[in-house]
Amino acid sequence: MQLIARRSFLAVLALAIPALTLPAGADEAPAVVPAFGPVPASEVVEADLLFLRRPVIVFADSPNDPAFVRQMELLKRYYAELDARDVILITDTDPATASSLRQKLRPRGFSLVLMDKDWKPMIRKPLPWDGREIVNSIEKMPIARSESLEKSPAGR
Repeated sequence: MQLIARRSFLAVLALAIPALTLPAGADEAPAVVPAFGPVPASEVVEADLLFLRRPVIVFADSPNDPAFVRQMELLKRYYAELDARDVILITDTDPATASSLRQKLRPRGFSLVLMDKDWKPMIRKPLPWDGREIVNSIEKMPIARSESLEKSPAGR
């Protein structure tokens, strides 16, 4: 009987000791992961994001452009899906200060541009597009298809 009590006490002790020890670096603050959201074109460096992020760029002549406002509302519901597909949402609403993306893509007024991870334009739209359609278009892009096959090779 005493042997059984000793074993149960040792079992409880073995489970309690790891719970009492603090992991290394517990006194450090947890890393803050930035929330997904629009990034101004002036802050984007193409070379840093090449083959890492898939740009979805929304151009307009003003942040008050009704098409721009509508597009941002349509995208807001799909932030999680866009983030899961390595998308960076870039906005450019100031044609007076021509960003490198504005010079490269040359939009006129409102424009939505979907690019693949190699930063080549795949789709251009002159009107706001629903987030579901953008996500479906991204799924059809060549690099996204090869990525999905790498993640689940059974789908071949």
